[in-house]
Amino acid sequence: MLKIPHNQVAGHQAGNGKLGPLVDDSGCFYKPLQGDDRGSDEVSFYTSFSLNPRVPDLIRRFFPIFYGTQLVEASDGSGLIAHLVLEDLTLGRVNPSIMDIKIGSRTWPPKASEDYIKKCLNKDRESSSLLLGFRLSGLQFYSSKESGFRKVARKSVRSLSAEEVKLVLKNFVSSNTYTELEPKPDCVFASVVFGGPTGILSQLLELKSWFEDQTMYHFYSVSVHMMYEKQLVSEGKSPRAEIKLIDFAHVDEGKGVIDHNFLGGICSLIKFISEILTTIDDCPTEACLKDTQKIQHFSENGMN
Repeated sequence: MLKIPHNQVAGHQAGNGKLGPLVDDSGCFYKPLQGDDRGSDEVSFYTSFSLNPRVPDLIRRFFPIFYGTQLVEASDGSGLIAHLVLEDLTLGRVNPSIMDIKIGSRTWPPKASEDYIKKCLNKDRESSSLLLGFRLSGLQFYSSKESGFRKVARKSVRSLSAEEVKLVLKNFVSSNTYTELEPKPDCVFASVVFGGPTGILSQLLELKSWFEDQTMYHFYSVSVHMMYEKQLVSEGKSPRAEIKLIDFAHVDEGKGVIDHNFLGGICSLIKFISEILTTIDDCPTEACLKDTQKIQHFSENGMN
């Protein structure tokens, strides 16, 4: 049975008669094909990418598994329409905290129409895209069993300054974020979510290394989907921190040229996260310091 995904933080969302993605219980995510070239372009990318022998297996793990296309009942009640069938990235996750980060200072492909370029350029100018090379598109924080989730409105995070973006990233890995963004986040989970050999930073560096060489594709308006499980790391277990790249309706041929637009955005995001990791000793309380030491102990000696 298809249902509306509970952990979607960006993009077109189903519900209230609107067309959007659906999920099932077997681990599939059904994304409606957009009616213009974007839908067919995304299918073409996934088909090409999945068969491309030049893409290393180490890099493939950063992309959702592609299962083809399928006609399914649309979420808006309009009948059977074509959907991309992809891996459900949140299946089996325990209350995941999720952040969607759109990469690149430019978000439109070369073949875009003048109207679409104008629309994207306005968004890029009004957001942090031009300033930072990326912008936050959506996020949800898991606070606790009592408080549950807090989803932040997408419009409220698009036009943040550099310091405000850093504050959101700090809140993402903090234990003292409840109903509002905490002005003094404790960053208690930063060392095991952002840091470590399997943390977010390490994964971003692997992507960066590939983008420094690959000239097959240019990725426009593609997002880094970042997630981890705060409840697990609070119990001294692995946070299962992971990134995936999502949304490929605007991929263009690289034609032997490095994708500097995407590479620049990834480098900027790496810089922000690296700076947070160098300042995690700024925990404001003794209790927070003890929690940090406990979590670092698990990170260094192995987690349950």
